[in-house]
Amino acid sequence: MEINDLTQIILNCSYKVHSALGPGLLENAYEECLFYELKLRGINVEKQKVLPLVYHDVKLDSGYRLDLLVENKVVVELKSIESFSEVHLAQVLTYLKLSKCKVGLLINFNVKSLKNGIKRVVI
Repeated sequence: MEINDLTQIILNCSYKVHSALGPGLLENAYEECLFYELKLRGINVEKQKVLPLVYHDVKLDSGYRLDLLVENKVVVELKSIESFSEVHLAQVLTYLKLSKCKVGLLINFNVKSLKNGIKRVVI
């Protein structure tokens, strides 16, 4: 599946979840629902995927976890916050680097209109 098609499916599912639940819930509620929607469509998705840090050929269990890893291609970082800050973008960039994925989606569900809560990150 092409990466643009895959990200479009993720976004469509995100819109469906946001339309049903609206803003104001905790991040894990949106994560569970988005995971469910993606699985319904036959998409390979892992939640809370452990992401090790390798430093000088030593694998460190640093506690990094991807909210969702979709088809081993797209990192999805979910938030339920007032607004994005630079640290949220830096977090996604770090996850992309560590996972060796090229595309990430940063999605904030705590917005009136979800289109204002989406950032696509490409490295």
